Amino acid sequence: MNQIVRDVMRTPAKTLNSTDTVIQAANLMRDNDIGDVIVLDNNHLAGILTDRDIVVRALAEGRDATRTTVGEICSRVLTTIAPEDSVGQAVRLMRDKALRRLPVEHEGRVLGIVTLGDIAVARDHKSALAEISAAPPNV
Repeated sequence: MNQIVRDVMRTPAKTLNSTDTVIQAANLMRDNDIGDVIVLDNNHLAGILTDRDIVVRALAEGRDATRTTVGEICSRVLTTIAPEDSVGQAVRLMRDKALRRLPVEHEGRVLGIVTLGDIAVARDHKSALAEISAAPPNV
């Protein structure tokens, strides 16, 4: 089974502009039950922001979530993958770079995102990681 990233990625990726605030990011994550958003500058990939980034880089540092922008705290050193790349290649990238998510990009445009959980569900839906990833959110 040679799946490609397009087969397992989430699309469209939720995005924010780098000038949007941390509180806007938190609300977007809550409303969509996600833990990450793609950060754009002028419609180009600029970074990725996770729920952990919000906690560690904003709240724990005492920043004002209504004034701090996502561009100030997002991860800007990114590894991306193409939609036609193999899922195996995505796994290798994640393992080699200790990543849990990869933005999917084609010709400079963000198409979606693929996560470790997405891959687990696609490859072995009975695995513990797949079951956790597919479970409904805690309320």
